[in-house]
Amino acid sequence: MTRLPFDPDKAAGDSAKTKPTRDRLTVSQATQLIKSTLEQRLPATIHVIGEVSNLAHSNHWYFSLKDDKAVLSCVAWASSAKKFGFVPSEGDEVVATGHISHYPPQGRTQLYVTGLKPVGAGALELKFRAMCDELRKLGYFDVAHKKPLPLFPMRIAVITSEGGAALHDVIATASARCKAVSLLIVDTRVQGEEAAKQIASTIRWVDKNSHKLGIDAILVTRGGGSTEDLWSFNEREVADATFKCKLPIVAAIGHESDTSVIELVADVRAATPTQAAMLLVPDSTQLNEQLNHQQHRLTSLVSRLVQQQKQRLEVLQQYPLFKDPLEFVRDARQNVERIHLDLSRVIRSRVMKDQSQIEQLANRLGRLRPEIITSDQRQRLAVLRDRLHRVMKIRLDQRQTLLTHRKRLERSVFSHFKYLTERTSSLARQLASVGPDRVLARGFSYTTTNNGKLIRSIGDVSSNQHIVTRLIDGTFDSIVALNSKQKSKRITKPISPRQMDLFDQNR
Repeated sequence: MTRLPFDPDKAAGDSAKTKPTRDRLTVSQATQLIKSTLEQRLPATIHVIGEVSNLAHSNHWYFSLKDDKAVLSCVAWASSAKKFGFVPSEGDEVVATGHISHYPPQGRTQLYVTGLKPVGAGALELKFRAMCDELRKLGYFDVAHKKPLPLFPMRIAVITSEGGAALHDVIATASARCKAVSLLIVDTRVQGEEAAKQIASTIRWVDKNSHKLGIDAILVTRGGGSTEDLWSFNEREVADATFKCKLPIVAAIGHESDTSVIELVADVRAATPTQAAMLLVPDSTQLNEQLNHQQHRLTSLVSRLVQQQKQRLEVLQQYPLFKDPLEFVRDARQNVERIHLDLSRVIRSRVMKDQSQIEQLANRLGRLRPEIITSDQRQRLAVLRDRLHRVMKIRLDQRQTLLTHRKRLERSVFSHFKYLTERTSSLARQLASVGPDRVLARGFSYTTTNNGKLIRSIGDVSSNQHIVTRLIDGTFDSIVALNSKQKSKRITKPISPRQMDLFDQNR
């Protein structure tokens, strides 16, 4: 029996041909079914209480909620996490609000959290501390940003609820202290879900229309209550509106022991609504007392000043000038008349002197006859101009002659230099033809002593003397060796000139 050829489709078996059916699902289909079932069957929003575990919150939040029997994975996107208002610690018990869904890529069923609140009595306290830490870093509590209160405000905006007891305390206190200060009551919700938004909007509106309404300061207040009742004044939007307000704000929220975020951000914090009104509204009784005191001081000062001036006037009345003023006028008039006479006399004398001097100058001018002098000077100037032209022409001719002689001299010098150059070259050639190098080149040589003295005869050397012989291509040294006959020979007659005399350096 022969073996059939290999078939990969048959080798794979039935599994290669398996397709999704109603009772057989792919992983993607199964996870999608789980996701749709969870989202359709479970409520759209659920609240889960548990302890926080493994929190990671660089951007999005990933953590787990657990109790003693189970663990639930949770995720909060950054857009939702920034609204929580606090960051829980490991083990904190919280209430997470969101919806359950399945994440197919990781096969994880998790709670998508859109809201997170602490559980227990310290939940709001934690949120309050987190808000304070954040605003403190932004500088909302810095004293440098606090604005001073007006000394005498004409109108104050009171932001509170019309039905609250705080408003009656403020009105009663302001009316008792100073009726000249008017109050603008701005009815605002101070408790509930929309209270924070309405408080912030009211602060911005009053600040924007302060000039139109004549508002000098703002008082934000309400009566006491629980932490939950006062929480509207701890919201971030209220803190932002208070910090950005250009008018000074006094905040008095709750009782003296209560502290809210708006009180920390405001320019001045008051323990009670009554104290807030006392800080803003001046006391008319004290103002009257101050006015009476200032009036008394002013009266005393004016009286003392009048008395001083009266005494000074009495002293001045003792001077002669004030006793008989006409006497000083008469003396002054006499002085003026005397000065007038002296001045008239001086002017007449000066005029006469100037007239005499003018006549003398006129006579001298007539004798000099300037028109004749001017004519002579003009003729003399013309003669000098002609002479100057002639001299300049002669100088120019001399300059031209000088240039001509200069060119001739340059040609002569160049010609003589050329002649001397040619003659020098000729003499150099003649000197080279009779020079010692030419003689040495024909095979001759000459010998000298160590000090360069030319040796002409055997009598010029002695035995064992060091001598130097020079040829055309170099020198060599020798030691003289003389026999007894040679030592006895002495030259007594002068030596006739020879060819070697050319090498004599002393000639």
